[in-house]
Amino acid sequence: MDRFLGASTAVTTVANAATGVAEVFRENATRKMELDEEAYARAMSQMTGEFAAARRGWFDDFMNGLNRLPRPVLTLGTMGLFVYAMVEPQGFGLRMENLNLVPEPLWWLLGAIISFYFGAREAHYFRVRPRFDTRPPQAAPSSAAASSDSFGDNPALRDWAEEQAARDTM
Repeated sequence: MDRFLGASTAVTTVANAATGVAEVFRENATRKMELDEEAYARAMSQMTGEFAAARRGWFDDFMNGLNRLPRPVLTLGTMGLFVYAMVEPQGFGLRMENLNLVPEPLWWLLGAIISFYFGAREAHYFRVRPRFDTRPPQAAPSSAAASSDSFGDNPALRDWAEEQAARDTM
């Protein structure tokens, strides 16, 4: 059909121009997905490169072990206090009285150290966990969204119409 009309080049040029104009107002969703995937692939290759390096030696293993000790030591130490209280109540009572002699600022310092240790761990996991969309679900489509069916197979225009309908309902 294009050969008979002789408008193949003109139609392609107009379609490319319309696409360029549309991308000024609304980003190209396909291109955004491609760029996101490319960024993800680069991040994964960087992480793979970081962890692919050979171990440096005993000191690194020692430091990794020290970093993993606080939680088990606190847990087992607390359980040990219960066992110690049952096995030797007088010695346990004496040591608890001695703990009562520790000055209050020292207790605050110990609490701050433990809070910062566990707080830093929690903050780390908070930063790296995946985020989910917290927006409330959209209401029933309005008349503008209902007319988005007239856009056919153009997802960008359909998304734009749905956003307009959502803004109208707010």
